Amino acid sequence: MYSLKDKVTQKLSHLFANSSNTQDSPYSQEGKPLSSYLSYIIPSISSDGSKTSKHQDNHKPNKSAYNYENFEYQDVPFDNYVDCSPSCNSRDLLKDEIINEDQGSRKSSSSSEVFEEVNEQETPNTSKKSQLNLSDDSAFISPELYEFFESCLPNIVKGRQWVLLYSSLKHGISLRTLIRKSAELSGPGLLIVGDRQGAVFGGLLDCPLKPTAKRKYQGTNQSFVFTTIYGQPRLFRPTGANRYYYMCLNDLLGVGGGGNFALCLDEDLLTGTSGPCDTFGNKCLAHSPEFELKNVELWGFTHASPIHS
Repeated sequence: MYSLKDKVTQKLSHLFANSSNTQDSPYSQEGKPLSSYLSYIIPSISSDGSKTSKHQDNHKPNKSAYNYENFEYQDVPFDNYVDCSPSCNSRDLLKDEIINEDQGSRKSSSSSEVFEEVNEQETPNTSKKSQLNLSDDSAFISPELYEFFESCLPNIVKGRQWVLLYSSLKHGISLRTLIRKSAELSGPGLLIVGDRQGAVFGGLLDCPLKPTAKRKYQGTNQSFVFTTIYGQPRLFRPTGANRYYYMCLNDLLGVGGGGNFALCLDEDLLTGTSGPCDTFGNKCLAHSPEFELKNVELWGFTHASPIHS
């Protein structure tokens, strides 16, 4: 089978046969046959259909004849593009280090949080109870209430050992016993009581308590009253309206004044009353103005060893 080149050459040679034999023919020069020019102009086509040129057959590369048809262009996605310049490399490396460190810190923090949660679930009571600096167990003081008191107490007693001076569960139901036990320490004393409905309330008084024959107020502006009937502990400090901080008699202990006692305990420590007063600007500290006492405690503060009685 003739190649395409041979066919084309044969036809053109036949067409210009007369002219090719003439020296002045434009299709011949210096006696060279037309086929030589055609072979130079027309690239040879192999039997498999691939094109080759004379220069390629002679293994002489020609830059201007670069075959773009056989060049496959691969589009590189922009997201996968990496700039290999020194500045970009250092920036990318720094970014990768920051990401790795952040992921590592997240893993470590998450693992530590899980560890802490497991420890809290295993020993919640032990960890919280060890934070309470109390000489004895209390019927009212929870870890949350303890932290609340520590933030409200005068600086002179913060961080000191809490000493149970009186408890109606331990020392009997008697106001006189409470007054007598208050003399074991001097300084601020925290009175804590509760009603049958679960409210916890009381106030800070100066100890020792000194009963007077007549109704006479005592104390300083360090005094305050508090209650938990609002869900969270709430404190009421002196408003400056008067100096009716507390009153101590042999048969009565009243805190605040001007309108009502903020808190008043009878001599049997079985019942009490509470109402709004001008001294602290409070409302009723209990669930009702008249209530039955669940328990009564008086706490003092000392640097020394706990007092056992």
